[in-house]
Amino acid sequence: MTTTGKLTTGLALLVGSLLVFGGPAWSGSKDKKEKDETKEAVEMSKTAKVTVEQAIKTAQEKVAGKVIEAELERKHDKTVWEVEIVGADDKVTEVHIDADSGAVIDTEMKGAEKKESKGKGKAKKD
Repeated sequence: MTTTGKLTTGLALLVGSLLVFGGPAWSGSKDKKEKDETKEAVEMSKTAKVTVEQAIKTAQEKVAGKVIEAELERKHDKTVWEVEIVGADDKVTEVHIDADSGAVIDTEMKGAEKKESKGKGKAKKD
């Protein structure tokens, strides 16, 4: 075997070994983040008094449309259900529901800056 062939073979073995034994560099941080988010969601679910079914029902009473996602999150310094609903206008509205009381905290057009908060009235449309 020539010197060039030996170098190529050695380089291929080195790269292969790094991939097999080292794994992709990006996998560790992504897996850790997912595990942390899952652990946080489990902890929040233990303290939430409102079920996902109750949160969805409340959100549908507030905003007409089809529910596409419901997720337990930390917002507004408390545990809230965030329910996303697609309306007849094909716009997505997030409804934030207090996971302890079941009260609607606010609604938010996804991607919009304006919110409708409880007690503040509706946001003006430009």
